[in-house]
Amino acid sequence: MEPTSVDRQPYAPPIPFHTELSGYELLSDAALNKGTAFTDAERDTFGLHGLLPPHVGSLDEQISRRLNAIRSFETDLERYAFLRELQDTNETLFYALLVRHIEELLPIVYTPTVGAGCEQFSRLYRKPRGLFLSYPHQDRIAQILANPRFDRVEAIVVTDGGRILGLGDQGAGGMGIPIGKLSLYVCCGGLDPATTLPVILDVGTDNPERLADPLYIGWRHERIRDAHYDEFVDAFVAAVMKRWPHVLLQWEDFARPNANRLLARYRDRLCTFNDDIQGTAAVAAGALLAAVNVTGLPLVSQRIAVFGAGSAGCGIASLLRKILVEAGLTAREAQDRFFLVDRSGLLLDGTPEIESFQCEFVRSRDSVAGWTLQNPDTISLYDVVRNAKPTVLIGVSGQSGGFPEHVVRAMAVQTERPVIFPLSNPTSRCEATPSDLLHWTAGRAIVGTGSPFAACQRNGAAFKIDQTNNTYIFPGVGLAAIAVKARRVSDGMFIAAARALAAASPASRDSNANLLPAIGDLRDLSVAMALSVAIQARREGLTDVATDDIEAAIRAKMWQPEYRPYVRAS
Repeated sequence: MEPTSVDRQPYAPPIPFHTELSGYELLSDAALNKGTAFTDAERDTFGLHGLLPPHVGSLDEQISRRLNAIRSFETDLERYAFLRELQDTNETLFYALLVRHIEELLPIVYTPTVGAGCEQFSRLYRKPRGLFLSYPHQDRIAQILANPRFDRVEAIVVTDGGRILGLGDQGAGGMGIPIGKLSLYVCCGGLDPATTLPVILDVGTDNPERLADPLYIGWRHERIRDAHYDEFVDAFVAAVMKRWPHVLLQWEDFARPNANRLLARYRDRLCTFNDDIQGTAAVAAGALLAAVNVTGLPLVSQRIAVFGAGSAGCGIASLLRKILVEAGLTAREAQDRFFLVDRSGLLLDGTPEIESFQCEFVRSRDSVAGWTLQNPDTISLYDVVRNAKPTVLIGVSGQSGGFPEHVVRAMAVQTERPVIFPLSNPTSRCEATPSDLLHWTAGRAIVGTGSPFAACQRNGAAFKIDQTNNTYIFPGVGLAAIAVKARRVSDGMFIAAARALAAASPASRDSNANLLPAIGDLRDLSVAMALSVAIQARREGLTDVATDDIEAAIRAKMWQPEYRPYVRAS
């Protein structure tokens, strides 16, 4: 019988580590530095007396000291800068702090604060981390990747900085996204930080503020496009495949014209996925599957409006459509459940500038012929809500105020328990605040947001709003793919991840509880999810690891942020 869960394993003491480094070299290596936690014996062996204060501390003491410092800052950007400096100084302490206080620190190391970190990246830059592969150096990519420092790499997160969250083109500042994502891979997915590599493809920027900034660290050139861009990306992928045949390559925050196109080009050539498209789709699907338990309306009866028909919106609709077909609908019936609204309104045949990845969700004009419209030339989100009567409203538009009061109230009139997910981030780009959504629906809305919000009042009591964030998905999917050396990352694997997330929903046991597990449970969730995803990969023939060996393979990849005893290498 196939396993369905992973139990906690007994603690095993850390294995001693042999190193030739000593003195300042040892203290300057972020992966090895222990700061005041070096023992007296280690200080003798590695020449550290006098370079450290005499007190021999513990990891617990260091965590307490850093946490007090973090809480003393006035702004989240200051906290972000402090944590980035800590990561570049002492990785073990950074990750131990993050693992133990993930709920408090997740909004700092990732959304929403990482957005400001990307905007200010050039001014915050201190030490090198990851790889800046710039267009003028495209002939040197293989040479750069060949550095022995990267021999152990198993996971790469790459961006070109073209569409950072809802903030647009940040050029080289987009490096903050791969750094942040891989931090969460380590914290939540258990990857060894030494096996991770953040990469930015610096192809220039069209952001006038970045180009005019004298401190900008990127290639000061307008963004390259077309064949030049494609050749550069292809050279990068080819070099990656040759250097690391079993690597997981994750695409992040590529602009709309490139995101779907690049995924389609490479998804059948190596183990790769686009988190903005597939990860967002899986977390939305998992949250919706959990919400079905609360609404009482079967999944096959849901009608889904998606506001923002870009890569993420179409990705959500595509994955949910597959799940609806698995639930018993025909392909045509499943297709008819979706209403995608973009900048020009509802996607209809004949709409100008329809992109290839949107075509499958274009509706015929005959299907809306009887609708009552505010403006006969454009079918707005309000028109969709009044006429199609959706039970689910998902926002990935990056437009603050995209779910205005009159739209939400109209939805609440027609649906007893409307499911509303404003998923755009950072917080400043969210389509509506949870407090407004609950107020406009008399507390009946089931709400999930992409960025964190303070607790709201629901039925007279404080209620924490679910952060429907990709962090619930990509660490588990990536851990599975790496642990079993999956040849590809399939839609079926993301559906397995969505189902695993829904299975862990507190609302499955109590309809008044949250849809998603607590942020503090992410590490355990990722392990259980990885098991489900890896089993699905085995079913699809995407791995050679036997089902009975999958759990052990996953466990073998779980790195713990703890100090190891050091021994002088002979």
